[in-house]
Amino acid sequence: MNQTDVLIIGSGIGGLSTAIKIAEQRPDLTITVLTKTVENESNTRYAQGGVAAVWNEGIDSFDKHIEDTLDAGDGLCDLDTVRIVVTEGPERVREIIEWGARFDKTHSQQDYDLGREGGHSENRILHYKDLTGWEIQRALIAKADTLTNIVVLEHYFAIDIITQHHLGYVITRLTPGIECYGAYALNKRTNEIETFLARMTVVTTGGAGQVYRNTTNPVIASGDGIAMVYRAKGWVENMEFVQFHPTALYNPAGENPVFLVSEAVRGFGGILKTRDGEEFMHKYDPRKSLAPRDIVARAIDNEIKLRGEECMFLDCRHLDKEAFTAHFPTIYEKCLSIGVNPMKDMIPVVPACHYMCGGIRTDELGRNNIQRLYAVGECTCTGLHGANRLASNSLLEALVFGHRAGLDIVANIDAVPFKNGIPDWNAGGTTDPQEMVLITQSTKELKEIMSSYVGIVRTNMRLKRAMDRLHLLYTETEDLYNSTTISPQLCELRNLITIAYLITRSASMRRESRGLHYNTDFADKQEFIQTSLL
Repeated sequence: MNQTDVLIIGSGIGGLSTAIKIAEQRPDLTITVLTKTVENESNTRYAQGGVAAVWNEGIDSFDKHIEDTLDAGDGLCDLDTVRIVVTEGPERVREIIEWGARFDKTHSQQDYDLGREGGHSENRILHYKDLTGWEIQRALIAKADTLTNIVVLEHYFAIDIITQHHLGYVITRLTPGIECYGAYALNKRTNEIETFLARMTVVTTGGAGQVYRNTTNPVIASGDGIAMVYRAKGWVENMEFVQFHPTALYNPAGENPVFLVSEAVRGFGGILKTRDGEEFMHKYDPRKSLAPRDIVARAIDNEIKLRGEECMFLDCRHLDKEAFTAHFPTIYEKCLSIGVNPMKDMIPVVPACHYMCGGIRTDELGRNNIQRLYAVGECTCTGLHGANRLASNSLLEALVFGHRAGLDIVANIDAVPFKNGIPDWNAGGTTDPQEMVLITQSTKELKEIMSSYVGIVRTNMRLKRAMDRLHLLYTETEDLYNSTTISPQLCELRNLITIAYLITRSASMRRESRGLHYNTDFADKQEFIQTSLL
C-alpha cells in the first residue's frame, strides 16, 4: 500500500506542470507521478510545431486568437474556456521560459521567431526548431528534479482508479458523490499490482492515437486515462472528434508511429500538390494550404481517393535551403533517410490520426464529476477545441489547466482525508495467459476496424459495422481479462477497445457533419445540437 497526498498519472506537459505548481506552493505535500515507461516518454515530446500565444500585442490580440480558435472549433467551443486559455496562456509560457524552456529567436536575438500555422490569422507560434515538445518536456523534467517533494515512478501501468465501487457499492453514471481514492497500478518490473492511495488524483495520460492503424502518436498513446475514468462512471464528451493531421510522412516501408511533417512547414511556405505538381487546396478553401486541419485532411483524403494514389505531396523546393534546414532539421534528416530530398523532391504525405479533441469532461479548474479527481491535457474535453483543434493550442491548454488544477488542489486538499479500508487488488481465480497472439491479433483487428469504418470520412453503415465488430472484440477481451493475470498488453487492448467504442458511439449519435466528424449521410446537414456526453 503506497500513500501520497497527490497522485498524478502521466508525466507529459499536463502531469509535470501540475506537479510543479503543487510542489512549489506546498513543499509539505508528497506528490507521486506514475509513468508507464520512462519519464520523458509522452505525447508531449512528439509535438513539433510549437505553442500558440499572443506575444506581439502591437500586431496580434487576444480577440484574434479567440476568433481563430472559435472558427476552427466549428461552433462547438466553449467561449469562456477559450477566453481563459487565450488570455492566461502567455503568462504560462513566460513561466516555462523562466524554468528554462528555449524558443527560437530572430537573427537579432531580440525577439522570438513567431511562426504561423493553419487557421491562425497572425504569427503567434513559439517554437524550438521542429522539436518544441521535446524541449518543453526537457525543461519540465529539469524543473521537477529541483523539487524534492515530487517523486516520479517509472514503469508503472495504471489499471483502474479507485472509487466506492471497490468498496462494494453499485455506481452508475448518474450516481451523485462518486469519489476517487487513488489507483491500482501494475509495477512492470516486479509484475505486481500495487495500491496507491491519494487525497487527490490527477489523470494526465495523453491521447489515444494507437486506436488507428496510422498515427503520429507514440505506442504508449492507448487512451488509458479516458478508459479508466469512463469505467469509473466519469463523464466523457465529444469523442467523435478525432483530429487527423493532414501531413504525416508517407513511408511505403511502414512505421509506428508515422513521422509527422509539422504544420509549421506549410506556415513556412510549403504548398500541397498532386504527383503532377498541381495545387488543389484552392478547390476546398480560400486559405489553401493554411486552412484548418479538418479541411486539409479531408481534401487530401479526397484527392487520394479520386486519383487512386497512395499519397499527396508537400512542395518545399522553392524555399531557401538554409532557412528550411535551420527551422526543420529533424524533418529534413528524416526525409533524407527515406530517399527524399525536400530541396529537390516533393515530400509524400498522408493524413494520420494525431489528436483527440474529446475526452474526460472537465470544468474550468480541471475537475470531473468524480470528486477528488482532476484531469489535464489531451485526455480531457475542456471545451477549448470544440469540433476541431486549432494548431498549437494543445500545449497551451495543458499549461493553463495544469496551473489551474494545481492551484485548486492546493486550496482544497487540507480538507480531504485519505480513505481507509481500500482492499488490495484481487487476482484470485486467474491464470497466466497461454497465447499472446490472442491479444496481438485483436489489437490488429481493432486498428483495421477503426481505420476502415471510423476514419476521416464516415457513413451510417460503416459506423454500424464498426459497432458490431467492436462488440465481438469487447466480449472476447473481457473474457480474457477476467480469466488471466494482468499484463500491459491486455490492459492496453482493453483500453483501446473502450476508446474505439466511445468514438464510434459518439459518431453514431451525431446526426450531422461538423468539424472533424464528417458523415456522408449528413454531408449537407449542419445544425447546432448538444455535444454528445457518454
